[in-house]
Amino acid sequence: MREPLPADIETARFRLRPWRLDDVNDVLAYAQDPEWSRYLRLLPVPYGKEDAERFIARQLLRDAINHAAWALEFEGRAVGGVDLRFKFEHALAEIGYSLARTHWNKGLCTEAARAVIDTTFSAYLDLNRIHARADNRNTASQRVMEKLGMTREGVLRMSRVERGEAFDEVWYGILRPEWAESKGA
Repeated sequence: MREPLPADIETARFRLRPWRLDDVNDVLAYAQDPEWSRYLRLLPVPYGKEDAERFIARQLLRDAINHAAWALEFEGRAVGGVDLRFKFEHALAEIGYSLARTHWNKGLCTEAARAVIDTTFSAYLDLNRIHARADNRNTASQRVMEKLGMTREGVLRMSRVERGEAFDEVWYGILRPEWAESKGA
């Protein structure tokens, strides 16, 4: 039986922790920002309190082994999150992350995603790969992936249609040997 990843992950500047019911207002505060949600086309527009409540409820009900998720708590508030969706039968996981716009360009997203990747590869020795994907126009997310040591693997042209718009999706990935090399192992 596989054990879940740690519920709390500490970094030098913040902690990743389970989502809580009292995070609703924090989520609402950043998710209502149209700049924050520009590339997150699955989100409802406008984003209301009921949407934030549904988001938190889904986080609390997730199977933590197959879909781990953490709130990024910075200065006492949830300002974003990181999640991993596993496909253990293929020895891989997909990472996703988000961060309130008021905290962009501070390295928090990279630090959070790196902590999750390090924790995951250290805990699950049979995992071969972690990948991420983003709208090809989302250069900030691509910079995060590159800082994580991920390799750009390709662009799937017009691969998704959301909100009535087709868009290209860029894929990045990091393999266990690449991660181990970056850690000096």
